[in-house]
Amino acid sequence: MNQDKMHLINKIFNNETIRTVWDKEDEKYYISVVDIVGVISESKDKQSYWRKLKQRLKEEGNETVTNCHALKLKAQDGKYRLTDVVDIEGMFRIIESIPSKNAEPIKGWLAKLGSERIDEVFDPSLAAQRSIDIYRAKGYDEKWIAKRLKGIQDRKELTDIWHENGITEGKEYAILTNEIYKEWSGMTAKEYKQYKGLRKESLRDNMDNIEIILTDLSEETAKRLAEKHKPQGLEQNKEVARMGGHAAKVAREDIERNLGESVVTKQNRLNYEYKETKELEVSGK
Repeated sequence: MNQDKMHLINKIFNNETIRTVWDKEDEKYYISVVDIVGVISESKDKQSYWRKLKQRLKEEGNETVTNCHALKLKAQDGKYRLTDVVDIEGMFRIIESIPSKNAEPIKGWLAKLGSERIDEVFDPSLAAQRSIDIYRAKGYDEKWIAKRLKGIQDRKELTDIWHENGITEGKEYAILTNEIYKEWSGMTAKEYKQYKGLRKESLRDNMDNIEIILTDLSEETAKRLAEKHKPQGLEQNKEVARMGGHAAKVAREDIERNLGESVVTKQNRLNYEYKETKELEVSGK
């Protein structure tokens, strides 16, 4: 599955050319604002339209303008020029601010998504079914989906234990997860994703069976140890997380000694492939 182009944006903008850039550090896509404005507003002078819209949003206190920054993107003449970009959330905020018939289908789609999320608050089974449907659409089989949903629940039990042991900030959960991964795989979660050639995709969704088993073993061990020893605060929990990862490391080394090859693979389940370029374009033309 070639993922050189951002297919979601391609679909939203009806195959118009929208320049995008993948930021490895932020793990985000950034999208050219003037390209969005040009497609949605149909203005003959999209730069001027964006300057006026930007000023209006700024006067209204819209955070989109604050979060907007400039990157060098390739223009039609082949030269790279500083261009205002936003992330995906900012992209939708800008679309919502443009009074145009071209924006109405997207606004309607966003309203429908919002309604669905509210329905899921009242009936969480709808969210579970949505996940199942998405995995099916991506080509995962029923047995894999059942294991994946169980893995999500097991992961939640681990984070609940961490919370009970004094972990409260989102970045601390990420730190503990990285301690587990580094211990058994030699890589942080982010490095592991890059090794597999992934971007926004879930790392666990793209592991093979042995990688998943080792991940499950490391996290289950960390959970049991945390339940028993009740470490408090980040440093004590990091030590226990490493102990959980070490259990999987021992298992990995034994498996690899007998197999004669590494079980940590660059392969991802759906064969994503990205071209590493300075700038990406989404175009159906």
